[in-house]
Amino acid sequence: MRSVAAVTGHAIDDPALSTLSGDARFTVAETPPNILVHLTQLALSHGLRCDSWFAGSGLTREQLNDPTLRVSYRQARSVIQRALRTTGDGGLGLAVGQGETLGSFGLLGLAMMTSATFGEAMRVGIVHHRVSGSLMDVSFEEIGPREVALAAWPRFNDAPLLPFLCEELFGSAMAIARELLGSPFRLNRLEVTYPRPAYADAYADYFQCELVFGARYNRVILDVQWLQQPLPAHNPLTAQQALALCNQQYDANGAQPEIVASVERLLRSHLRQQPRLPDVARMLNMSERSLRRRLAEGGRIFREIHDRVRAERALELLHGGTLSVAEIGQEIGFSDPREFRRAFKRWTGMPPRSARQQAA
Repeated sequence: MRSVAAVTGHAIDDPALSTLSGDARFTVAETPPNILVHLTQLALSHGLRCDSWFAGSGLTREQLNDPTLRVSYRQARSVIQRALRTTGDGGLGLAVGQGETLGSFGLLGLAMMTSATFGEAMRVGIVHHRVSGSLMDVSFEEIGPREVALAAWPRFNDAPLLPFLCEELFGSAMAIARELLGSPFRLNRLEVTYPRPAYADAYADYFQCELVFGARYNRVILDVQWLQQPLPAHNPLTAQQALALCNQQYDANGAQPEIVASVERLLRSHLRQQPRLPDVARMLNMSERSLRRRLAEGGRIFREIHDRVRAERALELLHGGTLSVAEIGQEIGFSDPREFRRAFKRWTGMPPRSARQQAA
């Protein structure tokens, strides 16, 4: 079987791990293990032994059956890395995503299925995506008069795992869209920031749309007409009950405060404009004082969030390898390349070119 390093262009035992381990969020156990559940089910269906994938993670395969289990990004990453190494399957994330259904999402799947329209179901899924066990953050974006997008944002600068994570997320999103709307559903385009993999034909077969590798964003783009499509299982009472239970489930497990997640989503969508705290407060329909207070209640400061989001986006684009350092600076709001280089070194301890060389 071909090696994952050959397929993705990255080594499995990569230097990114040392950078990740310095981030406190890396070891916070707050994510339902849905991806690991589907990954191991796929392995078992192909007769693969996968208990060894959990060695040293603090988890066992049997624990995945516990509905209260929550895992950290570190734990999920460890299992996924071993699965990629063992199987040698560069398209493993796509295979996992294709096998997911609305039922895989539990209460969130029920809330989506009983929404009035596909657009409403899409927004419900985005707002509550962490309940589904997603290892990326997502946002809804209007990118033109006729197109909208589901955009995915890595929580960490983790280039070796990015193809798997995008494949799983977009693969499952496509499977669910077809389940809700039927086989006529089509995407306009799939864009990802990493290079074209050797198994790109599997993307073409499954997504059946234009493919763009080495893009500026990770996103799937669809025609706005699909948002108005009514869903046959619409039930407003069931939808509200399911959403209420999703909120209870999320809050009970110590998830990131909602206001912090909202600020991060807005910053990611408006980095070019260099939004300041007053701008974000206005977009959230609240006063600057209220925003500062609510962030403080969550133990966060706006500048720290802004710097982290910019640093993560800059690293993602540097690892993508298609934009110059100056263009990356513009992408995250710096008109002066020198100012961007100074800021990047302050955030990461290295200049942008060194970060790019490390990823090569």
